[in-house]
Amino acid sequence: MPEPKLKNFLSLLSLLALLGVLGLFDRYGTEYQVRILNLIGIYIALAVSYNLINGITGQFSLAPNAFVALGAYTAALLTLAPEEKRLSFIIEPLVWPLSQISLPFPLALAAGGLVAAFFGFLIGFPVFRVKGDYLAIVTLGFGEVVRVAANNLQSVTNGPLGLKGLPALTSLWWSWGLALGTVFLVTRLVKSSYGRALQAIRQDEAAAAAMGIDVFRHKILALTISAFFGGLAGGLLAHLITTISPTLFSFFLTFNLLIIIVVGGLGSVTGSVIAAVLITWGGEWLRWAEEPLRLGALQIPGIPGMRMVIFSLILLAVILFAREGIMGRREFSWEKVLQRWR
Repeated sequence: MPEPKLKNFLSLLSLLALLGVLGLFDRYGTEYQVRILNLIGIYIALAVSYNLINGITGQFSLAPNAFVALGAYTAALLTLAPEEKRLSFIIEPLVWPLSQISLPFPLALAAGGLVAAFFGFLIGFPVFRVKGDYLAIVTLGFGEVVRVAANNLQSVTNGPLGLKGLPALTSLWWSWGLALGTVFLVTRLVKSSYGRALQAIRQDEAAAAAMGIDVFRHKILALTISAFFGGLAGGLLAHLITTISPTLFSFFLTFNLLIIIVVGGLGSVTGSVIAAVLITWGGEWLRWAEEPLRLGALQIPGIPGMRMVIFSLILLAVILFAREGIMGRREFSWEKVLQRWR
């Protein structure tokens, strides 16, 4: 079989195997297992889209929590029935026309992505007037503005009470469909002339501009695309946990995503996927460290927070011994796999 056809065959076989595994868990898996798999799918989409602006374009943004919040609140408000909205908004009624609108889940999800993309496009004009640490501070401020607004706009977000009783519409097919779609589109984007322009901007903005690349326009488009996928993931997250509040979208969410893309490798889509799986699943697996342990006659009580201590030590080891992350800027390719077997 010619090598291009063999690589396409292996890719198709891997996709079918993944779909088969998801189908088995969807049918026979426990509620806990399905929930973890859903979280992994959502975090893959978030990490890959966040890496587009931070790793591939080289712009130190700290605003993904804002885009996730915008997508989550938009999708949640549009899927709730008018009667449920009246019951939830007990301090101030929900503003019209949101109080009367109820859309199917796919349309509400798309609206969440578009709202996040709109705000990403909008804030791109002021934030990309600065660079480096100043850019990080400005985008961090935007994330806090969105969180504080969600906490105080009673007639839109229900304030600190949040939105409860959301329909549990997120399934493995939705979360992993978004994950696979994000990986495919971002990978195609990176390999295109547009993606090469983004990587040139990461290396040297002045040199990229001298070569005729519209640096400002490319950075805004990268942020808008990243925000769109962040908004979609936020909508899925809201309908997975079925309740949202402003505390869910604090800087801690951005911090987790930043850890994922750094551990995976800034600029590597493959690294983001691997790190998202390891960190999301590993955080749950390490719960055993907080449970009581009996070693013969010795009884060791459970220590709350111990899993985060172990998790931090593992991250420290990765940073010390793999400073570019698991993948660095490398990507997985069937060609390299086939070369090892020759």
